[in-house]
Amino acid sequence: MASTLRNIRPLTNTLRHAKLNFVSSNNAAVAVSLCVEDVQHSDILDILSLSFVPGDGVGPELMLCVREVFNTLGAPVEFDEILASELLPGRSSSLTDIVASFRRNRVGMKGILTTPAIGEGGDLMSLNMKIRRALDLYANVVRIKTVPGLKLRHQNIDFIVIREQTEGEYSALEHESVRGVVESLKITTYENSKRIAKFAFDFATKFGRKKITAVHKANIMKLGDGLFLESCKEISLLYPNIELNTMIVDNTCMQLVSKPQQFDVLVCPNLYGNIVSNLAVGLVGGAGMVPGESYSADGARHPFLTGAGRNIANPTSMLLCGVNLLRYLNLDNLATRLEDALSSVIKQQKIKTRDIGGYATQQDFLRAILSRLG
Repeated sequence: MASTLRNIRPLTNTLRHAKLNFVSSNNAAVAVSLCVEDVQHSDILDILSLSFVPGDGVGPELMLCVREVFNTLGAPVEFDEILASELLPGRSSSLTDIVASFRRNRVGMKGILTTPAIGEGGDLMSLNMKIRRALDLYANVVRIKTVPGLKLRHQNIDFIVIREQTEGEYSALEHESVRGVVESLKITTYENSKRIAKFAFDFATKFGRKKITAVHKANIMKLGDGLFLESCKEISLLYPNIELNTMIVDNTCMQLVSKPQQFDVLVCPNLYGNIVSNLAVGLVGGAGMVPGESYSADGARHPFLTGAGRNIANPTSMLLCGVNLLRYLNLDNLATRLEDALSSVIKQQKIKTRDIGGYATQQDFLRAILSRLG
């Protein structure tokens, strides 16, 4: 396993070489169930603490879905809940407290934080961006995969979008040089470009992917995107078994909606990655169907993409975040049970929320999942 992925999965890689299901982290002693040792729930020695940020909009109600499912599964986790919001800054915990929770637990789930068009007090950097910077969550990973049972324009889609998310157009460096003229700086560094490229190649190696497409606009931004492109090419020399292609971002979007099956892994700078991943989500059923993950060198955060509503929001994306999180914690048996329950409900086409062509409520969908887990 490549070094970058060793760093971002500290618990899993330590545990796979352990004979006891008791390990020590940097902060505290913890224990988890080891699938490689076929440990049963009765053998669990301790509970894992999980940073739990409900977020804005439908985030809190979807987080309740996760709590109910985890309780039904008997997952050995406790929820270290912390409030964060830019819409209600008076109720939000401080950035210091949010970051401290994630650093203490080293893994967590976070709902979407709605970012106002104009920041509180004229602040140019959103709370989301501040959290990413503080925790160095440099890599965002979204798996775009068709789910059997959904009627979609395209089938047999299965690719990964990897997005660098600490610099680029999200650097919050803007100023009005003269009245009526605003300059926004796009920051591209060799260090971060090389880091996200290596993450992408390590990810492809770990999960058996064979082709990486570097998305860019180097024909126009010859220095900034050119540096990103050259970093990808440099790293690719270390991985002769993985093919590297390059594609201009506008052509990438056209190719995604015409023939998405051609892609395997896409690695993108910050803004392009945001646009490409959101476009790709629409190919497989919408925001309610696709989870996301953010990685630092020390841990993972599992956010979700979704829309607002009143008992109509599809909880699939958040529950799939739960699947990913359970696998990250090496609780593979529990992850498989939840994933199978989700697949069964969707494939049967009897209970569908509005975003995937049905009339079921969020609670109808949740009850169907719980009945299969019970």
